[in-house]
Amino acid sequence: MSRRKIKPGEILPYDVACLISALSSEIGRQIGLLISREGEIYAILMGDDHEVLITDLSQFRPIKRGLRGIRLVHTHLKNEPLSEEDLTDLALLRLDLIVAVGVLPNGLPGLVYTAHLLPLNKEGKIYHLDSPLSIHQIGSVSSALLETIYATFDAQERSYATRDRKERALLISASLESRTHQEESLEELAELARSAQLNPIESIVQRPKSLHPKYLLGSGKIKEVVIKALQMQADLLIFNQSLTSLQTKAIGEITEMKVLDRTALILDIFAQRAVTREAQVQVELAQLRYRLPRLHERSTSLSRLTGGIGGRGPGETRLEVDRRRTRDKISRLEKEMETLSQGRSQRRTKRTSQQIPILSIVGYTNAGKSTLLNTLTKSDVKTENLLFSTLDTSTRRLRFPREKEVLLTDTVGFIEALPPDLLDAFQSTLDELKDANLLIHLVDIHSPRFETHIQAVHDILHKLGVEKADRLLVFNKIDLIDKERAENLCKRYGAIGISAQNSEMVSPLLSEIEKRVWQEKGGETPPDPLFS
Repeated sequence: MSRRKIKPGEILPYDVACLISALSSEIGRQIGLLISREGEIYAILMGDDHEVLITDLSQFRPIKRGLRGIRLVHTHLKNEPLSEEDLTDLALLRLDLIVAVGVLPNGLPGLVYTAHLLPLNKEGKIYHLDSPLSIHQIGSVSSALLETIYATFDAQERSYATRDRKERALLISASLESRTHQEESLEELAELARSAQLNPIESIVQRPKSLHPKYLLGSGKIKEVVIKALQMQADLLIFNQSLTSLQTKAIGEITEMKVLDRTALILDIFAQRAVTREAQVQVELAQLRYRLPRLHERSTSLSRLTGGIGGRGPGETRLEVDRRRTRDKISRLEKEMETLSQGRSQRRTKRTSQQIPILSIVGYTNAGKSTLLNTLTKSDVKTENLLFSTLDTSTRRLRFPREKEVLLTDTVGFIEALPPDLLDAFQSTLDELKDANLLIHLVDIHSPRFETHIQAVHDILHKLGVEKADRLLVFNKIDLIDKERAENLCKRYGAIGISAQNSEMVSPLLSEIEKRVWQEKGGETPPDPLFS
């Protein structure tokens, strides 16, 4: 039967239906056929009395963002309609069509049940169940039904291809925290996605009673999410929470879409932004440290023996080779990082010996740190309205009256729940904060989450051991909020209000810097109203 060729426009020939019905009746098991659009029988499946397990379909990748190009025809021993499991397989596997051939008590084919997927629609319907037909009737509608299905999804794909060239991402948050907090956090995740040159198409918030250890969401809910993502033509799923290696693997077994968590997304952004060799090494180190534990949970197909020539010895598995190579590369990069750090340390020592005060601008990502550096020093450090547009530190001289000057340093932006691997990798860069005479903590006061941003920066400074350093709180973008509100917030938090883009609005900051550095040198850090 596997050599039998079916006409491309024919769903199921009468003789094939009779054959699989008779065999199913005889052995008491469901039988399935996977049939390509060209009419070739790709696989013959043997199930039990209520389902068939579908074989590996990696050969049939979904056509672009549409259907897979293969249909499933299988028998139902009690002449029953398509089951929920059948419809879930249809949606998850993006089958062209799913067909159930009822088996009568005499072994002949009974009613034929069909269902096919629908493109994105206002009603939110995933699939359409066709009216059951006899085996003789199905032949008369085969060609028209298949042509309609193919044409519908081809038209949708052309529509997306015309207007949407970026990868489409569905954002997901599953947490025990309040829905409001999750929605606010997802807004930031959407900004991260856009910074990674992705198109966030929709966000899903779930607040379960408990987090599923395998799927984060429940097994049924994660399938619903994947099906929705597939219908929306998404290319990847991005979770706002950190996924364990087990969860990443388990979700990856449900869908062929890429699955990322917040950490992986941030690492990807850093990889895109890294320009200097030092930044590139730091980011690659963080990525390898993140991936290493996740190599333990890869598919067993990666554990085939690769002993012999080129291996460390007989019996070493491919997975073990991957782990060893990753550890070796981490070791090489750590040594290179040590060399690069020595050069940075020498430059720090030279700056310190010059007895010039050092000021470091710190703050949440996209708070305007590079813009402020450019405005104060009339330089041209790259600025973009993107998260993490700056990874490499920049140092410029800032001159004051009476031959006084300071060294002003821009730093990588911070973010809530900054991945530990990234913090470790950028340790040598952030160590420069320990040499600073003053930390200028820049805050985007226009952000509705500015208090959360202040807390996130405070937490990271604590982890770096510089929480007791002299700090100056500066509220940026005060021109974007009501003047009275800006004044009240500055008074409440003891902050200086500025607009980093407007050189005429930074005078109060310059006056305060001069006062802090030269008039109050050696004084203790004033209390931060938010944390006192």
